[in-house]
Amino acid sequence: MEYLKIGDVWKEKYGEKVYKISLSAGCTCPNRDGTKGVGGCIFCSEKGSGDFAQSGFLPIAQQIEQAKKLVEKKGGKKFIAYFQSYSNTYAPISYLRPLYEEALSHPLVAGVSIATRPDCFTPETHELLATCHQQKPVWIELGLQTMHERTAKLIRRGYPLSCFEETVQSLKECGIPVIVHVILGLPGETPEDMLETIRYLNTLGINGIKLQLLHILQGTTLADDWQKGLIAPLTKDEYIAILLDCIAHLSPDIVVHRITGDGPKDLLLAPTWSLHKRDILNTIAHQMKQTHLYQGCLI
Repeated sequence: MEYLKIGDVWKEKYGEKVYKISLSAGCTCPNRDGTKGVGGCIFCSEKGSGDFAQSGFLPIAQQIEQAKKLVEKKGGKKFIAYFQSYSNTYAPISYLRPLYEEALSHPLVAGVSIATRPDCFTPETHELLATCHQQKPVWIELGLQTMHERTAKLIRRGYPLSCFEETVQSLKECGIPVIVHVILGLPGETPEDMLETIRYLNTLGINGIKLQLLHILQGTTLADDWQKGLIAPLTKDEYIAILLDCIAHLSPDIVVHRITGDGPKDLLLAPTWSLHKRDILNTIAHQMKQTHLYQGCLI
């Protein structure tokens, strides 16, 4: 096995293929409502990374019913309810509790994944998550993107690395698994910078990782810089080379949830090669076999 895939982990745990369905809690983000900023991170679209999520104006049960129709044709019978849009812990507990509980109570939902920022937690949030985790598996997906403070300032992330570390530690103490989002190809970062982020995460005891190609989407600050010729996205060959190096330096016990990404076709400006996901995945698998590379082999 070239790397520890979340699909294989779920299949072993549940005895069948499990599909992730994207939901919206109707939350916003401190980097958009004026608390930390108003424009969001430079790569973030107006939907806040929830371009594939259901409408936040619908009840959770209705969102689940609509979302599962999209994967039932693939044979999906069990689902992970993924609160994807914006920061899904950024609201009062009285607002979040019924949303989480409604998702957890759905008979076809096997677990709940909650995407958010590390600066969107309180002690009450941790208590709520721990309670929910006793009902069904719950994990948190944190958008770190990079360990480098200079890049974090450039992309307007809006929180220091110390905040991320404190939140990871607090979640671990509550028994909540942590998945970390990392973007490869951020402006100004070298391949060695990206490897430093991987090595750093190896030391924190995280449970999973999402490795994401930098997408340039319409309506973002990043798009403005790209149109001015100030930045250039990675080529397919560059991305795969960096990705394989990251996997080779990644701790073998960290579950890989993603090695590429789907940019929404109606918003994606570049790189357009990323739209051919099957070809990318096949190329990655082929190169790993040819080079006898596997997760953690270069640690």
